[in-house]
Amino acid sequence: MRGALLVAGTTSDAGKSVVTAGLCRWLAREGVRVAPFKAQNMSLNSTVTADGAEIGRAQAMQAAAARVAPEAAMNPVLLKPGSERTSQVVVCGKPWADVTATSYRAHKAALLEVALECLADLRSRYDVVICEGAGSPAEINLRATDIANMGLARSAQLPVLVVGDIDRGGVFASMFGTLALLDPDDQALVAGFVVNKFRGDDTLLAPGLRMLEQLTGRPTLGVLPWIPGLQLDAEDSLDLAAAVEPLPPQGDDVLRVSVVRFPRMSNWTDVDALTSEPGVLVRFATTREELSDADLVVLPGTRATVSDLAWLRDRGLAAPLARRAAEQRPVLGICGGYQMLGRSIDDEIESRAGRAEGLGLLPVRTTFGREKVLERPQGTYRGHPVTTAYEIHHGRVEVDGGSTVFEPGEGCRTGAVMGTVRHGALESDGMRRAYLAEVAQAAGRRWLPGTVAFEAVRQARLDALGDLVADHLDTGAVLQLITSGVPGGLPFVPPGAP
Repeated sequence: MRGALLVAGTTSDAGKSVVTAGLCRWLAREGVRVAPFKAQNMSLNSTVTADGAEIGRAQAMQAAAARVAPEAAMNPVLLKPGSERTSQVVVCGKPWADVTATSYRAHKAALLEVALECLADLRSRYDVVICEGAGSPAEINLRATDIANMGLARSAQLPVLVVGDIDRGGVFASMFGTLALLDPDDQALVAGFVVNKFRGDDTLLAPGLRMLEQLTGRPTLGVLPWIPGLQLDAEDSLDLAAAVEPLPPQGDDVLRVSVVRFPRMSNWTDVDALTSEPGVLVRFATTREELSDADLVVLPGTRATVSDLAWLRDRGLAAPLARRAAEQRPVLGICGGYQMLGRSIDDEIESRAGRAEGLGLLPVRTTFGREKVLERPQGTYRGHPVTTAYEIHHGRVEVDGGSTVFEPGEGCRTGAVMGTVRHGALESDGMRRAYLAEVAQAAGRRWLPGTVAFEAVRQARLDALGDLVADHLDTGAVLQLITSGVPGGLPFVPPGAP
C-alpha cells in the first residue's frame, strides 16, 4: 500500500488532529507503516525530538499514534505567536525568523517548497502519510498563499476529507459552505466529509447526510461519536476545559491544582500527567480565588514571559503567590513560569523589554539569549529517573542559592517554591508521584498515588482513537482514497471562490 490523504476541517478544533491520530493508530494496527504530517502549524504547544528539533506537540502525539519516532519533517513549519501581531517561525525544527502576519506572506512560496520536500521525503520512507490541514481550507482571504490546506493538496495531488464539528451546531452549513467556497480545481480534490463529536441518535442525522450528498456529490464517510476525557495534546489553549474531572481518589482526599492561564501560555500539556493520578483535580485559573484554595499552583511556560508577568500582576495574582510562599504552600514554575519566580528578567530578545523585576520568590536571574536551547536532558528527582523532560527556551537562568530540583543540578527550590526549565518531567511516573506526595504532605491531605504508568494511559487514549476510526469510519472507502486518489467526475458546487 502506498499513498497519502489530507484531513481538513471546517474550523479550528473541528477534530482534524484527532481524526489524523485515529487514522494513524488504525493503520499502524493494520500493519501499515504510517507517518503524520502537518505542513504549517500555529501552536504554543511544542516538543523536542530526539535529535533536537522543535515540532508541534500534536504531531508528536500523532507520531506516537503511528508508533514511530517524531521528527522535524512531520511539521516543517511551526508558528509560535509572541503577541497579537508577531510570531517566531520554526522551520525544520529550528528558529528561522520573527515575522508579522504581513511580512510572513512574502515567505510562503519558499516555505511551501520546504513543506513539499518534507512530505516527499516522508512518502519515500513510509507506506502512507496522513496529512493534517490548518484552520479551514475556505479562508478565501488566505488561499493565494496557503501552504497547509488546498495549497498543499493541489501541489501534492492529495485527496481531502473535510471534518465538521457537529457539537458547535450548523454542521451541514459549514461542510457545504466550505466546499462551495473553493474554486473548481480545489473542489475536485475534496472527496468526502466526516462528522465529529456527535451525541444522540444517528438515525436522526441520516436524512441530512443523504441530502448533503445529493447537494455536493460527496458522501459522508463516517459519524464519530463524542468521547469525553481523551485529553490528547491540544494545539490551542482555547481547547482547554475549565477543569478535568478527576479520577476517583485512592486515599481520603483530593489534591487541587490550579494552573495559571497566561494569555500566551505554552506547553500546558506539562500538567496532563497530573490528571492520570487518582484524586488530582487540575483547573486553569485566572483569579485570586482560584489560587487561594489550591494545594498546588503551577506557573506554566509562556511565549511572552515579560508581558505575561505584567498580566499576572495586573490580575492581582502576585500577592497570593507571595503569601503561598510565606506559608510554605507549594508553587511550581516551569520554564517561563520559573523565570517569573526569580528576581529579575533581562530580555532583549523575545519582548525586547529590557530588564523586568520578577516575583522574587526564588534566588535566580534570567537573561535571554539569541540562540534557542532545544534539548532532551536526562536526570533524577529524589532518586527517581526523569527520562521524559525536554527544554525549549531562550532564557538562561542563573541560580544564586536554594537547592537544585533535578540531578545533575538543574532548577531551584526554596521552601515550597520550585522552578525548572524542563517541560515534560511530570510524565515520569516516579518523579510525578514523589512530588505530589510532597504537595499532599504540605497541604495535610491524605492522598495516595496511582499505579498506572502515564505512557500506558496515553497509549490507551490513542487506542480509543484507533477504535473510533475502525468502528465509525468507512475504512474501505478511506483506503481507496489513500491508494487511488480522488474519484473522477465529482461535481462543482457553486459559487466557488470569488
